[in-house]
Amino acid sequence: MAKVGRITLGSQGLKVSAQGLGCMSMSGHYGPPKPDEEMIKLIHHAVYSGVTLFDTSDIYGPHTNEILLGKALKGEIREKVELATKFGVTADGKMEVRGDPAFVRAACEASLKRLDIDCIDLYYQHRIDTRVPIEITVAVKLHEYDIFLADSTLVSLVFCYLFLNKLFASVPDLFLVIRKMGELKKLVEEGKIKYVGLSEASPATIRRAHAVHPITAVQLEWSLWSRDVEEEIVPTCR
Repeated sequence: MAKVGRITLGSQGLKVSAQGLGCMSMSGHYGPPKPDEEMIKLIHHAVYSGVTLFDTSDIYGPHTNEILLGKALKGEIREKVELATKFGVTADGKMEVRGDPAFVRAACEASLKRLDIDCIDLYYQHRIDTRVPIEITVAVKLHEYDIFLADSTLVSLVFCYLFLNKLFASVPDLFLVIRKMGELKKLVEEGKIKYVGLSEASPATIRRAHAVHPITAVQLEWSLWSRDVEEEIVPTCR
């Protein structure tokens, strides 16, 4: 049986199969959920055929798709695959988009538990929360006039300090500790995720996010029916 080739995603060294398996429809969305036993067999067949990249999300099911993959990819088989999941859309029926640090961390911890793993290989922001600067979701950047903070109290503290001291040329060492408040970057540093991705993001958002932490993958439709990504998204990613 012919094996699927391998490629490298992004510039950070994530190697995956050239063909991945999107698992959303296993848990509904396009018809009723399929029996777990059948889907586990399908997943194992995909691995046997050389597919190692499996894509899911906490919103698929919701939650049940991650649980399914957790069952299917246990033991030695886990070391042979790359798991990608997503966060950013609430599963409480409101379908609210959220990218605030507290939500990011809670979503990651919950996905790790459902997938029954210690580390997510590729963690996507499923949809961009326009109320939260992408730098806060991904990683905080502090230099000169650029100040992106995850905590409103710290924002007030920094700006009060700058105002009272009329200091706009630099940020004192006291505040440099705030650099690590970008939640996705913190999760990478803690070993809970390896690589960061974005889904349905604009070129400007991709550039801003990548400027503060490497973005390994961008997920959106690119097909015979939808080729508008070739105008700006693809050139931006390249």
